[in-house]
Amino acid sequence: MGNIFSIQLSCDTIITRCWDCVAGQAMYACKLEENLADLKTALDELKDRRNDAMRKVNIAEQQNLRPLDEVRGWLSRAETMINEVDALLTDGPQQIKKLCVGSCCSKNYKSTLNFSKIVAKRLHDVTDLKRNGAFEAVATEVPAASVVERPSDFAVGLESMFNKVWSSFEENHASIIGIYGIGGVGKTRLLTEINNKIGVLSGGFDMVIWVVVSKGFYIGKVQDDIAKRIGLSRGKWNEITPEDKALDIFRVLREKKFVLLLDDIWERVDLFKVGIPHPTQENGCKLIFTTRSIEVCGQMRAHKKIEVTCLPEEKAWKLFEEHVGKDILDSHPTIRELAQEVAKECGGLPLALITIGRAMACKKTPEEWEYAIEVLKRSANFVFPNMGEEVYPLLKFSFDSLPNDMVRYCFLYCSLFPEDHVISKEMLVDCWITEGFMDEHDNIRKAQNQGHHIIGSLIHACLLEDFGDWNIRMHDVIRDMSLWIACTYEAEKWKFFVQAGYHLTKMPEIGKWKGIRRMSLTHNKIENLIETPNCPDLQTLFLNYNQLKVIHNDFFQFMCGLKVLSLRGNIGLRELPVGILKLVCLEYLDLSYTGIRQLPIELKALEKLKYLNMEFLCHRITIPRGLLSGFSKLQILRMYGSYPFDEEAVEDNITECLAEELQCLNHLNVLTVSVTSAFALDRFLSAEMLHSFTESIGLEYFSHSKQLNILSLANIKNLNHLQLTRVSLEEVKTESKGEYRMIKAPTQSQISTIATQPCFQSLLTVTTLDCSKLRDLTWLILAPNLRQCVVKDCHKLEEIINEIKLSQVAEQVGTLSPFAKLKFLYLGYLPELKSIYWDALPISCMMDIRVEECPKLRRLPLNSNSAKGNKISIYGEEKWWKELQWEDEYTQNVFLPCFTAI
Repeated sequence: MGNIFSIQLSCDTIITRCWDCVAGQAMYACKLEENLADLKTALDELKDRRNDAMRKVNIAEQQNLRPLDEVRGWLSRAETMINEVDALLTDGPQQIKKLCVGSCCSKNYKSTLNFSKIVAKRLHDVTDLKRNGAFEAVATEVPAASVVERPSDFAVGLESMFNKVWSSFEENHASIIGIYGIGGVGKTRLLTEINNKIGVLSGGFDMVIWVVVSKGFYIGKVQDDIAKRIGLSRGKWNEITPEDKALDIFRVLREKKFVLLLDDIWERVDLFKVGIPHPTQENGCKLIFTTRSIEVCGQMRAHKKIEVTCLPEEKAWKLFEEHVGKDILDSHPTIRELAQEVAKECGGLPLALITIGRAMACKKTPEEWEYAIEVLKRSANFVFPNMGEEVYPLLKFSFDSLPNDMVRYCFLYCSLFPEDHVISKEMLVDCWITEGFMDEHDNIRKAQNQGHHIIGSLIHACLLEDFGDWNIRMHDVIRDMSLWIACTYEAEKWKFFVQAGYHLTKMPEIGKWKGIRRMSLTHNKIENLIETPNCPDLQTLFLNYNQLKVIHNDFFQFMCGLKVLSLRGNIGLRELPVGILKLVCLEYLDLSYTGIRQLPIELKALEKLKYLNMEFLCHRITIPRGLLSGFSKLQILRMYGSYPFDEEAVEDNITECLAEELQCLNHLNVLTVSVTSAFALDRFLSAEMLHSFTESIGLEYFSHSKQLNILSLANIKNLNHLQLTRVSLEEVKTESKGEYRMIKAPTQSQISTIATQPCFQSLLTVTTLDCSKLRDLTWLILAPNLRQCVVKDCHKLEEIINEIKLSQVAEQVGTLSPFAKLKFLYLGYLPELKSIYWDALPISCMMDIRVEECPKLRRLPLNSNSAKGNKISIYGEEKWWKELQWEDEYTQNVFLPCFTAI
């Protein structure tokens, strides 16, 4: 009996297990429809998470951060998964048709079962992948170079002072050196030269750290600047206490032999609280700082205190003569003698000699020089032992010498930005135009040209400093003088209120707003605007880069005259208050780099709006239909990096509606956009009225396009910036005819134009990021005026210019000289890159070449003639530099001083 019972039990078990197996298999088919629906929902959520991550990466890369490998890997896996599941969902309806008997049976059981299993597995995979894509941070700082070379314009007369400082720096016992002297005497220039010379000679230092401290500093800012330099400012850095920040900084720096350069300190900086190991002869570290006070040198326990004094008469005259120009000095027999008297009135102060010298550089009559002497003598009672307000009247001569109040307004406007802030020329000119500072012009480009002309004249007058092709900044003493004029000396005329970078946590008292015309509260820590200031005279309000989260509906209630409002950089600001409709005079609205997700329909009330900036928003912006077309006076619309033309918008017919609305804007002159699919690009390009004023285009996240005919963009004559980011393109073609079309073909008139000249005459910057299938960028030959080229994370890219493709392009446009105007070239993380160009190039404009993680790039397109008349800086890894091949040893030696290891 026992044996029989045992056998029976085994049979039951077998039957049960077989049934479970069959039932389990059947369940896959039974749940197919449900799983497909769940899979579509999960895939949509994965796409949203991917798009959010991509946007964060894109913004991070704009800020020169490096995406984390973890994030790169996840995005790559997400892209593969999305493509695979999209295909699976396409086959879904066909498989469902095969189901019968309550959806648990199929006409082709084996096929349906396999498909159902794949769907179930992909549902699990997509859910896991989505969960793993919740990143706290998507990017990190690029590993710091040992020394960052700084722009330098070494002034005449400071050579002996530089030698004195450098000699002290080389003394082992002088670990802390204080450079003191009045403002404008050349301390920062000396410190800049020290920084750059350390970069050339190294001296065994691991790192040189430059920090601008400035008046009213707080330890947190110094810590943050150091953290950025040494690679700590990521993750939860902003959330930890100053004490913990100090510990983190100390842990890094105690292992390094560093030089710390602190510029413009006004009071003692507590090194212990910042986290800086005390520089000693034993650890070999150095601290050099500049200050206006010898007392601060004592407080900082400087081992050497070096005073930078005003120039003696002979050197002062030489500096003044250099900035006036010999042609002016020799234009009349008496001018040289008068000029020497003007130079004496400057008291040997380099900044005064330079600014006043530039102001006199166009004065060709003795009467003009005599008038200058008279004005300056009225300031003779002003001495400047501590360079406070006493010297401003000297510098004000340059301000008074500006041609008219319009240019003076433009100059004072620059003081609305924080001290030592780098100011975008484009943004500044846009503000000036909206403020009405420019003359009346029949189109915006003429006004922009006038704005750039004014910037050039202010640079020429040494009232502004050029900072690359696209930015300017203001010397701190010149800014102090500007604020003295606008807020004190002529306060009733200009009516400025500036508390930029004051670390404010709440808005100024309501009483301080009264009567103010232009207010700047930029770069503070204000979170909420909940009061209602009464300021009908207010025309300009800068709230850039605060920590705004809430703006109360009544905040704008009594700002009926406001013309310019900037909320730029408030990433915590998710929505605009309904009360913004009160700003009926508003002409300029900057929402860039904010967290705003949707424009409120109430913005329709802003009928005078001329400028709207929505670039690089943290999320795709939703724009109510009919809103943009209501801005009948809109002239400038910036939407680059905010993706109103994306795949979702195409599916919802938003792209087509948006393009139609934009074409209704009769005054639109400037447009920047990003598009995220070939179809969206096609729709955008079909709106031909937009071609004439589109300046920047981002082609980003194309996932189903293998080829792009770049000539599709050829009719966009004013295109000056193009970015390709994470597109699946295998090739960028330059065909004026042929079969390959991802988007619409060039017109016949376009073809004839291309046949005679390069078609991207206006293109100045091209950025190519994470285009993993591209093998070359030969099309760049069609951009003869290109100034900046960035290529990064293109893993199959083998060459920048392909010789065979170049010959094909040359048949259309004739002989071309690649990169003739190029100033900046960055090549990063290109593991297959072997060639930029196969021969040496006459790169007379090149200033900066940076190569990072390009192990197969063995040759640069340089020979001994390439460096003539131009100083090129080359940055790269030491190992890569040592393995570079050169035309000959002479060429290698020519470029050896140009290299800086990173």
